[in-house]
Amino acid sequence: MTNSHATAFVSTRIITDNLDAMVEFYEQLTGTTAVRPAPVFAEILTPTATLAIGSTATVPLFALGSAEAAANRSAIFEFLVNDVDAEYARLAALGAEFVAEPALMPWGNRVFFLRDPDQNLVGVFSPVSAEAIDRFSGRYSR
Repeated sequence: MTNSHATAFVSTRIITDNLDAMVEFYEQLTGTTAVRPAPVFAEILTPTATLAIGSTATVPLFALGSAEAAANRSAIFEFLVNDVDAEYARLAALGAEFVAEPALMPWGNRVFFLRDPDQNLVGVFSPVSAEAIDRFSGRYSR
């Protein structure tokens, strides 16, 4: 089925009171230097999407009270890697505090979880079952 009104999902934005700490966390996680087009805003550009990080000072630009820092309890930010165990070891060496060690999920991904400085849940995963590998084949470049 073809979508005649294709919409590209390209970015997720996190609002924070801790812009520099959040930027540093995601730079270390992704190995990517953030683009900082303004002192109150940063972007982590990856091959598949952008993680935008905005200071709470930007909220009035949208609508007063429309976003609240460090209040997420429903979204998980997920990052695809080639070797989840190598990433776990690399981040452990950097002092990351993990929520869960690498484990196999029922849908075929091996994943571990940690929290960013605002306590958002972050998953780092690799597809490992034949079905998961097939599902991600050609979908993203890593």
